[in-house]
Amino acid sequence: MAECWNTDTGEAVYRSRDAVKNLRIKVHIQRVTSTAALSQHLQQEVLSQQDRGAIELETLTSQGQTGNNEEELVVGWQEKLFSQYEMELFQNESACQTPLDRQYHTEVKALNRAKGKRNHRIFTYTDHDRYTNCLPLHQLQHSTDLLTTTKSSPTFLAVRMASIRHRRQDRRTMDCNIPKSKIINWEPTEEFVKSSHVVNNAMQTMHIMADLGSPGRLGQKENECLLVTITSDGSGTVVVKPDFNKGKEPYSRILTEGEKREVWRLTLENVSTSMKTEEKDREQNMYKDLYVRHKEYLNSLVGQDFEMVISAKGFEYDNLYIHFFMELPNNWSSLPFQSLSGVTQTCRTKTLGKENVAFFSYPFNFEAFYMCEKESEESVPQWPVLYFKVLSLDTWQRYRTEGYGYLLFPAIPGKHIITCNTWRPLQTGTVSALRRFFIGGSPELEDQSYVRIPGTFKGDRLSRFGFCTETTGSVTFNLHCIQSFVDATMLKKRRQKVFDQLGGFSQQGAVCTILEAFQRARRKMQEARESLPRDLINTTSQLKIESSA
Repeated sequence: MAECWNTDTGEAVYRSRDAVKNLRIKVHIQRVTSTAALSQHLQQEVLSQQDRGAIELETLTSQGQTGNNEEELVVGWQEKLFSQYEMELFQNESACQTPLDRQYHTEVKALNRAKGKRNHRIFTYTDHDRYTNCLPLHQLQHSTDLLTTTKSSPTFLAVRMASIRHRRQDRRTMDCNIPKSKIINWEPTEEFVKSSHVVNNAMQTMHIMADLGSPGRLGQKENECLLVTITSDGSGTVVVKPDFNKGKEPYSRILTEGEKREVWRLTLENVSTSMKTEEKDREQNMYKDLYVRHKEYLNSLVGQDFEMVISAKGFEYDNLYIHFFMELPNNWSSLPFQSLSGVTQTCRTKTLGKENVAFFSYPFNFEAFYMCEKESEESVPQWPVLYFKVLSLDTWQRYRTEGYGYLLFPAIPGKHIITCNTWRPLQTGTVSALRRFFIGGSPELEDQSYVRIPGTFKGDRLSRFGFCTETTGSVTFNLHCIQSFVDATMLKKRRQKVFDQLGGFSQQGAVCTILEAFQRARRKMQEARESLPRDLINTTSQLKIESSA
């Protein structure tokens, strides 16, 4: 009797907004050997002859034999199911070396006191087990050969990846002293390629295993076989290898090496509980209500009149963000605590017509003061300039400069919507284009004010001859400008009044100083008069009387 097998054992990548802890997988294994097939065939013949009064062969198959030939189990994400080997290993407390081993020892004792474990052959290795982090290569290769009909040797990258532990468990610090000019090795050696070309992503892994030994030889490591490998990261990506059957035939035969070469077939099914329609609608309404309230809260904080980076379009790459700063010309100033620069959030583009547009809606606010001591009719005040740079960041953390531009603030108050075109420096040659495409990076301006005439330039002519540029996209700004003026004549009068008041205060202070000096001189004179002899004082008084007579 011919059997149909599913030979497509490649991995499948799923993305879900739900938590990965809700994942449930139904695993079904069944022994398909000549003896089992004969027993099943004879049992079907007996059942068909029962109605005819034939002899019943009840002893042909037993319940225990059926349980050893087939098992079906629902496994949850990171659910620990002990094998027979682990049950015997963790029974002894002396074999427990780590806190995880002691935890497993407690769980195994609890299972022994209860009715026992619910699994027979199927068991799991979770992300915390040492077997998951460093599963031997021969185990992976042997399991791959069992699940596929074609023999294929593992690649060099697979050999290197099999011995790599997770980043979160074995963090290796990178050498930050490597100069940027040597990031790319144009002439790599074979040893350099073997030691450097290794991918190491932080992901949680789970293996669903099966003990395919004979009923009397369960618990031997050589009979363990890898059925399913499930990996997941923190962004909702789940990788299942092999994929769920989804109504197709069971996967290809699983051969066990031993005294008897037995054949098993594997069936996988996703039995995760799906949300009901009412629950989905309730969740969507909850998110909408939350977003509306958050939007109203932001509007109450920001208000309606402010400057805003609205959108950017026409750039080469996606995931754009803008870095901007304001330059104040001479005679302009700002508050010390006010920041004159900012960075927008990273925004993905949306296709509108023939353009890819990134909507930032990023608000910012500046306040500057203009004060000129020397007033003349020929002097015209220069207005502040907003310089900005558009950059892109992809999923591989590659940065690229997309364009430079500037915005001259309008001299007229009110609402203004201004679109500024951008350009970026261009380095000719194929190497620069390949570097920008594969590893990111592009020529940058050392002085961003070079976009227009720099404020520090004092010459008559600014030459850009030989400077190669490329026109890129455009950025749109929404400005609400408010201006407040003070009359210069009134300001002068106020200053003069203050000076006059200060002058009056100084005169009053001088008079008080003179009076205080006079009083001190008078007291000294009185003290000197009292210290003179009496006869001298009487003679002086008689002289005064005679002179008066």
